[in-house]
Amino acid sequence: MAEEHAGLFAGAGALALAGQPIQAIAEYRRVLDLHPDAALGWAAYGKLLLAKGRVQAAQEACAKALQLDAGILEARLDLARCLLNLGEWPAAEGLLTPAVELASENTDVTALLMHLALLQGNQAGLRREMLRRVDADYSGTLLEWERSCVNLICGALAEGWEQFESRCDLPGRPSYRLACAQPCWAGEPLAGRTLLLHWEQGFGDTVMFVRYAALVKALGATVVLLVQPELADLVATCPGVDRVIAHGAELPAFDYYLPLLSLPRLFHTEVATIPAAIPYLDIPAHVPNRAGIAQLLALALGRTRIAVCWAGSPTHARDGQRSLPAKALGPLQALPDIAWYSFQPGARETPPFPGIIPLGPLLTNFSDTAYALSGMDLVITVDTALAHVAGALGIPTLLLISYIPDWRWMFGRTDSPWYPTLRLYRQPAPRTWGPVIQQLIVDLGGVPTP
Repeated sequence: MAEEHAGLFAGAGALALAGQPIQAIAEYRRVLDLHPDAALGWAAYGKLLLAKGRVQAAQEACAKALQLDAGILEARLDLARCLLNLGEWPAAEGLLTPAVELASENTDVTALLMHLALLQGNQAGLRREMLRRVDADYSGTLLEWERSCVNLICGALAEGWEQFESRCDLPGRPSYRLACAQPCWAGEPLAGRTLLLHWEQGFGDTVMFVRYAALVKALGATVVLLVQPELADLVATCPGVDRVIAHGAELPAFDYYLPLLSLPRLFHTEVATIPAAIPYLDIPAHVPNRAGIAQLLALALGRTRIAVCWAGSPTHARDGQRSLPAKALGPLQALPDIAWYSFQPGARETPPFPGIIPLGPLLTNFSDTAYALSGMDLVITVDTALAHVAGALGIPTLLLISYIPDWRWMFGRTDSPWYPTLRLYRQPAPRTWGPVIQQLIVDLGGVPTP
């Protein structure tokens, strides 16, 4: 605190550090009533209110702090966060812009401006903020990762893949590098050598990038693939894969290894050169629940079969953005002569309308899923592994994606260069699924509900 207010807020700060935020808020308020000109006290009070989700009160406290002292950077940042939470994005951006020159080394300013540019679909703004000077430690890790996502989502793939390698060094996250004596492949000749490609993130990532096995095989390598057990049989159908090892099993001898998501960098992938020969996966010979799935598919002979999936894994970091409430799909029931099939795993929610045939309980692994998908005329799904499997099989798919999409779907496209049979339906604003579903109904030949 400023010297004239030194010690006044020590009690409130101690309560906050002790995990007693309610008492700390009350103590800040008591002291501020006695010393309303304590700018740093208002700033600290506002930060605590924001942390407790009291955005409106935090906005007032941070504004008061800046009124008393416009140079308090933390109050400026917290006020911008309040405005961001309230959806007042231009005001938040206007508040932060003057801070760029005043605090050019502060990574929070850069990160917030990047986030605001992303929210507003401002690609030029994203790239401008991405290139601002920041401290060396941050630029080597977290900001490098953010830069990669920005470049990839904007379609600047060459730059993005280089920066994407920073994912292996992010603090507090897995490195995605194997602990083994063999070196990571860096482009050395592979003729007569064995390359172990290994999974590193979600099921969808494995399905999306296993396509590169054919390119590796063309270099003369023996390609061994280490993947999640649920995917082992399905990805074994991919051209270029010589052997598949389920995670947890003993590894064979190999000369080099590489995480799957590092392949686009080594093959210098640009938008125009994405390997997109579809299909690159097929139905495995062994499908555990083939008979049960076939029985359910037979219920819709002569009708159009459409698969629906409205939610991904609840543990995914972006699940709140990419999944939608089941009831949001309710208007689809107005479409005539459709046999609806739920591919929803688990018991996330009651189906959006009656009459949906539940395939979910029979989809015990991705061989089941692929076989069930092969019986569909169309797939409607949110951004989850189902979209990748359908895309890799070449099945027409309508993908519902959030306003801020995952980097792989890029900005401003209704198609995907990764999967030619996908069509993208984008939210027009955050947390807004209604217009997406209405457009879907129109495109499927129905009449939108009022």
